[in-house]
Amino acid sequence: MDALTAFLHTPFLGHAAWLWLGFIGIVITLLAFDLGVLHRDDHEIGVRESLLLSGGYIGIALLFGTWVWWYLGADSGTEYFTGFLIEKSLSMDNVFVIALIFTYFAIPRLYQHRVLFWGILGVIVLRAIMIGLGAALVSQFSWILYLFGLFLVITGVKMWILADHMPDIAGNPLLKFLRGRLRVTDGLEGNAFMVRRPGSDGRMQTWVTPLFLALCLVEFVDLVFAVDSVPAIFAITTDPFIVYTSNIFAILGLRALYFALAAMIHRFKYLKYALALVLVFIGSKIFLVGIIGKIPPVISLTVTFGLIAGGVLVSLWKTRGERPSLAG
Repeated sequence: MDALTAFLHTPFLGHAAWLWLGFIGIVITLLAFDLGVLHRDDHEIGVRESLLLSGGYIGIALLFGTWVWWYLGADSGTEYFTGFLIEKSLSMDNVFVIALIFTYFAIPRLYQHRVLFWGILGVIVLRAIMIGLGAALVSQFSWILYLFGLFLVITGVKMWILADHMPDIAGNPLLKFLRGRLRVTDGLEGNAFMVRRPGSDGRMQTWVTPLFLALCLVEFVDLVFAVDSVPAIFAITTDPFIVYTSNIFAILGLRALYFALAAMIHRFKYLKYALALVLVFIGSKIFLVGIIGKIPPVISLTVTFGLIAGGVLVSLWKTRGERPSLAG
């Protein structure tokens, strides 16, 4: 028992191991309940189910943030909620691109949850690697934060300029690479990612389906968006626990909300401009530390929330009456 207690209180990335294990346990429980109970069988997820599932994820994320506030302090709690808000908002672009991917491959709504669910497992691992690497770099080279800040400012300006840019799914380099090296079926094979078929020599061969290609592109999109979101949250806090937990909870909730958002993503077309301003603000904040001192977390949260809320309200006002342009 003493050995177990010592292990649970062993420091890992700035916090006791039991904190990390507890969070991982929560995530595993949520995913097991999602797949094993709520979505044991493939079915089309409607807007109502999407909103209820997302509301549950968001509620758990807020409860966790409240506990962080109580246990780790108000600053940590504010940083968690700021990171959660930034990741949730930046992921709105992710929803748009995922909708394009599903449309390109003609993935019916019946199988979309399967792609999103297995995609989240890859996200959890990829984000852990990126955040662990980022934490190691920041702890060894504090000046790396200034590179993060500069990157965020440049990314924000680029996002503003290319706000109306439409991603080219067919020209995606990963898709070209996969198609050039894998056997791909002409159409879907139910909900299968891979199937076995006899080749010209009579031997069984493994073929991948368009559902597998869609999964690979969804993972690729998550990786690309993480390049923006991870530095953004490190600019808020360098605590790996806050960075990782806020990231994962935001992504879990957004995947659940996808089926509601995909039908009305056109209503948020001006949100990208607000997100561009958020990135510029977060990036600039790093450089302002040497001039005016550290900006309190509550101010960062207030400014971030204000910009995003403004972007949502302007979008809803400007796009009233418009119809969606993406097929679901």
